[in-house]
Amino acid sequence: MAEIEIGVMSRQYLARRIPTIEEMTSQVQAWVTSRNARKDTVHWHFTTQDARIKLQRLYPKI
Repeated sequence: MAEIEIGVMSRQYLARRIPTIEEMTSQVQAWVTSRNARKDTVHWHFTTQDARIKLQRLYPKI
């Protein structure tokens, strides 16, 4: 999930040049605060049931 969030941040925000680390830190914190306030979530398409089918050898039947 963290990798997905980093990808979202990269596409939405980090595609431009940021001159200083301090400005980047400030801007990323503002982005995180905004995303958390909107309660944005990851919408999974690969369900546990799909995983059990595709990765049968890793998910034993109980």
